[in-house]
Amino acid sequence: MPDAGGAMRIAIVGAGMAGMSCGQRLSRLGHEVRLFDKGRGPGGRMATRRMEDGGTTLHFDHGAQYFTARDPRFVEQVAHWEAAGVAARWAAAGDDAWVGTPAMNAPLKAMAGELGVQFGTRIEQLVRDGEGWQIDGEGAPDARFDAVLVAVPAEQAGPLLQPHAPAMATLADQTASDPCWTLMAGFEAPLALVQDTLRQRGPIGWAARNNAKPGRANEECWVIQASPEWSRAHLEDYAETVAAALLAELAEANGGPLPRQLGATAHRWRFARSGTAGEEALWDAEQRIGVCGDWLIGPRVEAAYMSGLLLAEAVGGR
Repeated sequence: MPDAGGAMRIAIVGAGMAGMSCGQRLSRLGHEVRLFDKGRGPGGRMATRRMEDGGTTLHFDHGAQYFTARDPRFVEQVAHWEAAGVAARWAAAGDDAWVGTPAMNAPLKAMAGELGVQFGTRIEQLVRDGEGWQIDGEGAPDARFDAVLVAVPAEQAGPLLQPHAPAMATLADQTASDPCWTLMAGFEAPLALVQDTLRQRGPIGWAARNNAKPGRANEECWVIQASPEWSRAHLEDYAETVAAALLAELAEANGGPLPRQLGATAHRWRFARSGTAGEEALWDAEQRIGVCGDWLIGPRVEAAYMSGLLLAEAVGGR
């Protein structure tokens, strides 16, 4: 049970932007928060990938490419990140576009530094323990929590929520994400393309010169993301087939053959761009179970942040 002062011990499953935002706010409200994530480090949909080639390290933001800030509370947070040197504007993507620096996951790393985050932990089920909760899965601690919050993509949230909050689970199950094949390719010389981004060209939904973003290294690195429609149609294709198709389209946009590749790899995001459930955050105060995520509000980094913040305020008071 919560202590006499109302402080709770809270487990958050998922340490992407929504989980981090929720945990940060709850911690500042005086609650004891622990976050658990199956990944090896901060990232989620703001993940950054490194690739080695002959002693050269290539860097790719292979998830979210940039974010915008419109809600005053998120604008304030982004201003703090900018002051801390972990976010900067990127005009190539738009006047209101921001990126993490020196990599897209930098804001998440900064938030993780304030919180107790246990990575490499795959939570498989939530267990009701009297009036409290336990979490079960690979690496999960033998600990009891007053509340449990789920901050993972809708497709992963549904099975966790179903035994205890079927209405929440049904909403998650009905809110499907779009897939995305993403190709990361490094080159020994700059492409002839003058612009740093491409949009809606053949199978390519978005492509960006990663090294054009603030704070990046100089090696010519491109992130090429297939459109949702093309990704869905080719979801089970071999990575090599996908890479060839996306590189062919990039070469056509380049006006000729591409420079020699330093390395290339294709990554299949099954749950890349979230759906929109039309909610902000969900909280069952009687059972003390809740859910947050971009899939509730919309497929934007800001939506994930706001959903986590709003759930924290519903759980712990403003």
